Amino acid sequence: MRLCVALLSLSLCLGLMGHVRAQEEADDVEMDVEDAIDDMREEDVEEEEEKAPGPPPVPTVTYRAPEPMGEHYFAESFDKGTLQGWVLSQAKKDGIDEEIAKYDGKWEVEEMKDTKLPGDKGLVLKSKAKHHAISALLLRPFTFDTKPLIVQYEVNFQTGIDCGGAYVKLLAQTPDLDLEEFVDKTPYTIMFGPDKCGEDYKLHFIFRHKNPKTGEFEEKHAKKPDADLRTYYTDKKTHLYTLVLNPDNSFEILIDQTVVNSGSLLNDMTPPINPPAEIEDPDDHKPEDWDERPKIQDPDSVKPEDWDEDAPAKIPDEDAVKPDGWLDEEPEYIGDPDALKPEDWDEDMDGEWEAPQIPNPICETAPGCGPWERPMIDNPNYKGKWKPPMIDNPNYQGVWKPRKIPNPDFFEDLHPFRMTPFSAVGLELWSMSSDIFFDNFFVTSDRTVAERWAADGWGLKKAAEGAAEPGLVNQMITAAEERPWLWIVYVLTVALPLVLIIVFCCTGKVKYPDLNEWPRMDLRSPRNRKPRKD
Repeated sequence: MRLCVALLSLSLCLGLMGHVRAQEEADDVEMDVEDAIDDMREEDVEEEEEKAPGPPPVPTVTYRAPEPMGEHYFAESFDKGTLQGWVLSQAKKDGIDEEIAKYDGKWEVEEMKDTKLPGDKGLVLKSKAKHHAISALLLRPFTFDTKPLIVQYEVNFQTGIDCGGAYVKLLAQTPDLDLEEFVDKTPYTIMFGPDKCGEDYKLHFIFRHKNPKTGEFEEKHAKKPDADLRTYYTDKKTHLYTLVLNPDNSFEILIDQTVVNSGSLLNDMTPPINPPAEIEDPDDHKPEDWDERPKIQDPDSVKPEDWDEDAPAKIPDEDAVKPDGWLDEEPEYIGDPDALKPEDWDEDMDGEWEAPQIPNPICETAPGCGPWERPMIDNPNYKGKWKPPMIDNPNYQGVWKPRKIPNPDFFEDLHPFRMTPFSAVGLELWSMSSDIFFDNFFVTSDRTVAERWAADGWGLKKAAEGAAEPGLVNQMITAAEERPWLWIVYVLTVALPLVLIIVFCCTGKVKYPDLNEWPRMDLRSPRNRKPRKD
């Protein structure tokens, strides 16, 4: 069977090699013929080549700008090709050098560099190492009451992302909101979206919670997603980011319509929404006689009289014997006799030159060189320094903690979903990468409407990118052209299973004779093993 498998495998390989050689010879013949034929023949050949069927065309996806259908507060696809409705910040950032304080990063409305969907435009962050700020008003302010909030938009890191963000801010509705003065300190209600620096891949969901007692705002951060986010930042594909907030305080964060994080505003935010009801008394102090030791040395224990604290831990092995042939007079290392003093050696500066040390070649065949010493062994009489044994502390009072008192700052907000209304969408970013593509911003309270908008926008991009990707066979051929050794892998992967199937299905089974039909043998004597006549 093994021989058959080997022969069949060899025949397949030889067949493939013969096919390749025949193809090469055919190519050579064609080249000779082409050199010999006249102009008329060349025209006929060209006509035949034009008629020859080529590879099937790549399926195309026709772009059509998405239209919002249903209740929504904001919808922007940028397909008009302008920044109409958007306001560039004219402000400066506080607390940094004047040269980089301006929000002078450039924005453009354009198609992606390697677009698979001609006609689809988006907002592109064009500048590297610049502050960028741009914003737009909603159709009407969003108020958190009995309906959910759905925010979604698309991002494509066309050139990758080294350090920078692509998150969106939902700007709080305030009397003094001026979009031309939009800066990092402009009050926002929610900040949501991707952010990356180094190997830290983040997906922010932050909201500003108002303390009902003091009126001050504090940022609350959602827990970190368990999913690995690296691919979304490195594959240079368009991804859809969605945030869903529900009136029951639950939230969901989705990428490409797949949930990557979820939880509750009451239980999964840091710091927590509600402070503890009790806190440790800052004025309480541990008493001086408080004993926190669970164990103490036995005060009644006495060191035994025969305890020798000076005994060494190791002693020479008195039973050891020096091996025969030990070379006591030979050093283990000697100066290299072939070494030469460097010509530029300065004894005044470098000191007296000495040859480097090498192992003594005489010692290679001997059990050892140099003065022989007995090996050290553990001292059976070693006990170390004596210490009294430990016993339970009869005065142990436990670990001291300050007493608890009511928290003067305590409050209980059971409806953190009821956030500050917001009236604008903004991007306030710093990035060390350029050409970050944003598209199809959408704010609504109807999840079905958001999904329809996503299907008409991001869904088309996904279909176009998928149609442009080569099929599996083409990918394998392309890879083999770059790495010819892959052909061997392909042949073995396909041929060996076929050969094994043929061998096992076609060779049949070995039929053994029925033992009952064999003549009976007299096996009592090794010399008499002939069949018996009876």
